[in-house]
Amino acid sequence: MQVLVLMVPVFFGFMGFAIDLGRLYMARNELKTAANAMAIAAAQRLNGTEGAIEAATVYARIPIDATGGVANKYDFGGSTIGETNGTLNSEEPAITFYDASSAAIGAEGATGGEAGGATAKHVRVVVRGEAPTIFWRFLAIGLDGRVNLAAQSVAGQSSPVCQACGVEPIAVQAVSIEDTVDFGFVPGTRYTLGYLCNGGPTPGALANTDSRVPYVMLNRYNEGANFLTDELTQLYRIGSQGLPPASDPAVYCMRVNAEEPVWVNAAPLACNANRVANQVSTFLCGLAARFDNATVPAVCNAVAESDAVLAANPADSDLADIEDYTAYTGNNRRIITVPIVETAAESTMVVLGFRQFLIEPAANDSTINAADQNGRFAALYLGSRIPVKQGRIDGCTQAAGPGKVVLHQ
Repeated sequence: MQVLVLMVPVFFGFMGFAIDLGRLYMARNELKTAANAMAIAAAQRLNGTEGAIEAATVYARIPIDATGGVANKYDFGGSTIGETNGTLNSEEPAITFYDASSAAIGAEGATGGEAGGATAKHVRVVVRGEAPTIFWRFLAIGLDGRVNLAAQSVAGQSSPVCQACGVEPIAVQAVSIEDTVDFGFVPGTRYTLGYLCNGGPTPGALANTDSRVPYVMLNRYNEGANFLTDELTQLYRIGSQGLPPASDPAVYCMRVNAEEPVWVNAAPLACNANRVANQVSTFLCGLAARFDNATVPAVCNAVAESDAVLAANPADSDLADIEDYTAYTGNNRRIITVPIVETAAESTMVVLGFRQFLIEPAANDSTINAADQNGRFAALYLGSRIPVKQGRIDGCTQAAGPGKVVLHQ
């Protein structure tokens, strides 16, 4: 009995230690979850423009913004990150941007450092907060009933993806297959992407562009869809947003070194016909919706459920004709990620890699001309600027190309 009486305080001490320790671990995990969400949100906005850091900082705060009543918090979800509730303090998150993942992580011998908007590819987020204690206040580390906690996350673009999802299913012909970095395209140069045609005369390039590069539509018609089942409606949606999320990778994703067929009803016509299939024009209507989602071009009046597509896909916030991409201030709606192939003049083509373009408005217009008889539109070659929406990095070796957002730490 004497031993039992002596051990009761000890048992209660261990219980108190376990309760406080468990609460601290829980609070720190909540801070870590918030840091992860902030880092991922910020990394998705690093698009290689001068305004990228400002936009990424705004997006980083969305996960902890309690204005709408839903936000990442800590200490049983009762404390807002970056604020004080009168008892516990939480510091404003520290958000810094880097050009290399090793620099963001702080690895020994890392190269690179903090970066500006045009070069930033990775972000580090550090969140700090105080957690309350009950029993630890009797110890030296917790005399005031609070313990400081911190969590760090680093996110950024991965190595080039081998499988890309949510991209645009148009196969753009390489200018040079010997160039494994840019396939012969010159960053910052404006090209005319024109639909492939057979015979001659070959349609010319649009005004204010360097040259015409042929492309074809790749077959991504989902015949088993339960929503937006019409072929033209699907093409309209694909043009306005890219392929839908990858619920079925075989339908919505593309892979390097894989063979891709031409969209059956969008087969190239004779050049002297001066027209393209309705499927091509409908795709261009979708691209035009990235500039203006309030109206439907006359060439696409027959598209079923076009209102539903437009309502789900807002226009870009920057509609200007861009000469210097770093000055672009939009929300990435005009940036398209496309497969590059050796030649578009085949019934099936092997994907060499993925590259990105910024769609430009037609000359003296605020959008592209969806009714262009040769399926042409102007596009500024970017290379690899923004992460793809979804993808896999295994299964191939790529010298360059867009990555996807990953957590490095």
